[in-house]
Amino acid sequence: MASAESFRGKHVFVTGHTGFKGSWLVMLLRRLGAHVTGYSLKPATHPSLFEAAKLRQLVHVHHEADIRDTARLATAVEASRPHVIMHLAAQPLVRLSHRDPLETFSTNVVGTASVLDAVRAMKQPCAVIVVTSDKCYEPNDDGRPHNESDPMGGRDPYSASKGAAELVAAAYRRSYFPPQRLAEHGVQLATVRAGNVIGGGDWADNRIVTDIVGHLVAGKPVPVRNPSAIRPWQHVLEPLSGYLSLAESMLLQPDARWCAGWNFGPPPGSDVTVAELTELFIEAWGSGAWVNAHDPSAVVETHVLRLTIDKAVAELPWRPRLSAREAIRRTASWFRAFTSTGTSCRELCETEIRSYESLEFPTARLPEIV
Repeated sequence: MASAESFRGKHVFVTGHTGFKGSWLVMLLRRLGAHVTGYSLKPATHPSLFEAAKLRQLVHVHHEADIRDTARLATAVEASRPHVIMHLAAQPLVRLSHRDPLETFSTNVVGTASVLDAVRAMKQPCAVIVVTSDKCYEPNDDGRPHNESDPMGGRDPYSASKGAAELVAAAYRRSYFPPQRLAEHGVQLATVRAGNVIGGGDWADNRIVTDIVGHLVAGKPVPVRNPSAIRPWQHVLEPLSGYLSLAESMLLQPDARWCAGWNFGPPPGSDVTVAELTELFIEAWGSGAWVNAHDPSAVVETHVLRLTIDKAVAELPWRPRLSAREAIRRTASWFRAFTSTGTSCRELCETEIRSYESLEFPTARLPEIV
């Protein structure tokens, strides 16, 4: 996890702060002493972690607006004078992208361009981290883990929108924020790609954890659509700690090498199928069952997704602390406690963060810049 010394008093502009990952990020940033400006639509789910954990209290400046409102976004960015911008706002659901591809492309591609154009107009040095997805890569047929040099692509609207967002970021970097001229413009622009993130407080529709919890609470078997699919499952604190580690590196030692794409996935060899995830979740929950609900006529998704994290582990003071199985156990325990004990969302999250911070993690210094 990043150090408070690096973020205390820093102004951090977060898009998508009312979402699942954005809500956890707000808690982490405030714990580090940062001054947070949030820019997002209203929470998309009810309940939502942002509202249930009363996170509006932790945000210094709160904007409810669309990132495609370019004038309003540019004004908000300019007013915040950010040291760091973390762009998480997106349409994040694969199945919704099939129902409404135009909205998905507009939000994920034009929205990303809007954020980067606000940075261009601001004309102020800052670290910019654009969050995309492991699905930004052109799928391969051999199950090989994707590394950062793999081509962008996508065979469905959501995946293609994330690949396109990567191309937008690369174009802005080359055209307006070239790393080789960092001393002139001072903007460090990176993109980050995480795996399938799980954790307490995710109530989004058509997510596996949401489906599991809903059926377990109702005492019904969990329908599993793609039981053999393999995904890089990881606890939400894992990629967020990676994003913060990258931002910290940018703040402490501004350098062209940070201005690139970065994978933040689970530990190598921690592959878990959807069926195994469901079984592990049920085991941690304490009761329940699942049924195979595969529909051959349903939307086809990539069967295997894996990420290599060698670059982030070698160049940043970061590495994953939790196996996929431990991430599943912690997620199940969070929801079990929330539904059975009435413990507040904020308290559950803060306990989870403290537990994560206490895990053994090899001390790593920033590599020397030659």
